[in-house]
Amino acid sequence: MTSPLLSRPSAETRRAAPNSIAIVTDAWHPQTNGVVRTLSTTCEILRRWGHDVTVISPEDYPSFPAPTYPEIRLAVTWPGAVGRQLARIKPEAVHIATEGPLGFAARRYCMNRKVPFTTAYHTQFPDYFARRTGLSADWFWPYIRRFHRPAERIMVATETIRSQLRAQGLTQLTHWSRGVDLSCFSPDAPPPPEYAALEGPIMLYVGRVAIEKNIEAFLESARVGTKVVVGDGPARAALQAKYPDAVFLGKRTGRDLAGCYAGADVFVFPSKTDTFGLVMIEALACGTPVAAYRVPGPVDILSDGVGAMADELDRAIARALGLDGADCVDYAAGFTWEAATRQFLNGLVALEDEQCVSLQATPAL
Repeated sequence: MTSPLLSRPSAETRRAAPNSIAIVTDAWHPQTNGVVRTLSTTCEILRRWGHDVTVISPEDYPSFPAPTYPEIRLAVTWPGAVGRQLARIKPEAVHIATEGPLGFAARRYCMNRKVPFTTAYHTQFPDYFARRTGLSADWFWPYIRRFHRPAERIMVATETIRSQLRAQGLTQLTHWSRGVDLSCFSPDAPPPPEYAALEGPIMLYVGRVAIEKNIEAFLESARVGTKVVVGDGPARAALQAKYPDAVFLGKRTGRDLAGCYAGADVFVFPSKTDTFGLVMIEALACGTPVAAYRVPGPVDILSDGVGAMADELDRAIARALGLDGADCVDYAAGFTWEAATRQFLNGLVALEDEQCVSLQATPAL
């Protein structure tokens, strides 16, 4: 018997599990961040399950580097361009992943045709912009509310973010967690050769090297040992000059990245603005306990025995150094990308037949 995921489904089946899915995102390769890893892994698993997934990204359009984020490309779109792509794709579900130019273009096209779509809240943009401008985050919440309010469902990764969005009047929320590739991230990943000469304990940060990640709080720590930073970003040169005793290894991926986690004594997550913090469960999967502030993200992910949270980062690091790596590995095994992808699939809104027809009506040039 042929699986409904491998053939064109009936209207009833399509409403239960859309086969053709369009994902619109302003965050895509070659960017390296949690949003891109989440979307690319989700697409990979959906395709493995037999779904037809098309990603509309800045790769498809002329683009320019975002101010202060040159590796992030902002697409230059024109009226109807994203709509024409959606019309060609003929999707049975539309997911708009980001609040950028492509996201707004797809949102406008769907709204004009009364076609339902889902969105996701990946990034704490109000907090990010507040850190960069010095303005209150309250100035930026109207943008977030306006973007997400028309969505049929908004996917969120944690209960804390769910509560935060509810407080902003966004209530059509559904859960979409995250996972870790346990075949890649494991305690037996060989540490990088640079670790051999370092004084212990090795304290590790992994992620974008940018102001909103609060990396200075980590580098200012008074803990004895070596601080290692893995990743790249606009703040790297300044931080490297200011903290010459820290070791900056640049961007690492795959098993090389896993080895950076596995060879460290503690993973330090200083960010106060992340919605989830994918790097935390990658570290745990490699047997490395996590130290973090008691803020959204860590409070939703960490539990006693695998992480330590405190209002002072030094205190969290001291407590995390005493935790058992085996407990971290066992805990991380509960975060699978397959489970997260099922949540994503269940959160989509499958289009009715007449909505499919409306979506496929090619817009005027």
